[in-house]
Amino acid sequence: MILVTGATGNVGRPLVKALRDSGAEVRAMTRDPAAARLGEGVDVVWADPSRLDTVADLLDGVTSVFVNSAALGDSVGDFAELARERGVRRLVGLSAFNIEQDRSLQPSRFFGHRNAETEAAVESSGLEWVSLRPAVFAGPAHVVLWGPQLAVGDVVTGPYADFVETLVDPRDVAEVAAHALLTDDLLGRKPVLTGPDYLSHAELVTILGKVLDRPLRYREIGLEPAAELIAASGLPSAMVASLIARYAVFNGRPPQPSITHEVPDILGRPARSFERWARDHAAVFGN
Repeated sequence: MILVTGATGNVGRPLVKALRDSGAEVRAMTRDPAAARLGEGVDVVWADPSRLDTVADLLDGVTSVFVNSAALGDSVGDFAELARERGVRRLVGLSAFNIEQDRSLQPSRFFGHRNAETEAAVESSGLEWVSLRPAVFAGPAHVVLWGPQLAVGDVVTGPYADFVETLVDPRDVAEVAAHALLTDDLLGRKPVLTGPDYLSHAELVTILGKVLDRPLRYREIGLEPAAELIAASGLPSAMVASLIARYAVFNGRPPQPSITHEVPDILGRPARSFERWARDHAAVFGN
């Protein structure tokens, strides 16, 4: 039995599917089982990851766990210890490419993700372990920050039109996680998972325009109005400050992370492109 924490998230949902498609027994942990919609054959269970007393019994019969840094947050260290006590043999952690950078430049920390702590917890657990270090995900930020703008017009406004990075499709991360849970190929490794190319903000909007068949363009604004615009999306103020700081520090520098070949090497196929992600999720932009 494989336990997936954060089972309804950007990585968790496609991971559950990949594991089920492989024939594995899956237990999916979520705060809202009624809304999970994870398909037949999945043991969907309720738990509050911040309360380990609600988690302990769910580890019975579990051999491997996907340890989601967003779902477990500050309880991840205690969770790893509990997993060991309950007889789990393998932990696969979801960390991030930037955990060695200054924490003020890690925006997801201010949304509750504990990427560095998750890697440390699985690595020091005394169990078999893998720690995945994905690049920035294609999707979540683009939907939250650009979706409302595209709902009312064809202009996406934001900082640094030429800011460049590689984006990884969450489905690729999920499939690598499934590989790590089902095989011994990645034990003791920390693969950095990226997309196949570097793209600027302006190029991303051009790709979206092609996919949506709309004359989209990117309009660059300064960091202060950009911070106000991002804050209007409802993100925590500390996360907004971290995003803006990250743009300011890394704009014009070599992209972080560098593109790796981990996804194609592990999965035996090319990494999904941002255009592929956009085509598969066009509906979230109203198409």
